[in-house]
Amino acid sequence: MHFETLAYLQTGTPRQQEAYRVLTQYQVLEKLSGYDPLLIGTIPLNIDIESSDLDVICYWQDQQEFIDTVRDSFSSLKDFRIREKREIVVATFRLNTFDIEVFGQNLPTRQQLGYRHMLVEDQLLRQYGEDFRQQVIALKRQGYKTEPAFGKLLKLTGDPYEQLLRFE
Repeated sequence: MHFETLAYLQTGTPRQQEAYRVLTQYQVLEKLSGYDPLLIGTIPLNIDIESSDLDVICYWQDQQEFIDTVRDSFSSLKDFRIREKREIVVATFRLNTFDIEVFGQNLPTRQQLGYRHMLVEDQLLRQYGEDFRQQVIALKRQGYKTEPAFGKLLKLTGDPYEQLLRFE
């Protein structure tokens, strides 16, 4: 799968190329390499809008070690903030034109919901084509989150986060 590395971003849209430059220049994934980091979300899928951030998911086995690594690596950056909620750690900061969110939990990255949703959404975007992609973007500009936008377009009933996983 091409989402395993950042290489595909180098030849993508201008925003994807900029994401590649920022993530590599600041060595974001390298600093998190002990936690199997993956870039997920709207920018890899080319359904981002102007306010979309870069989402990096991580798998930690020692929560405090992960927090310490994130703090040591990124706390000096603009708007750095870190919070813990149960078994989840979320750090946010700004690099150049991007807000970055680092999301960590004690679950392998390829099993995390964000990654699984992205794979399903990629499959659906390929299946339904450019018009569908533009409709997703239009809904996002209206304030929809990604999964609810897909749910609306696919006429899914119930929780779109759960319903999208039926396409796995």
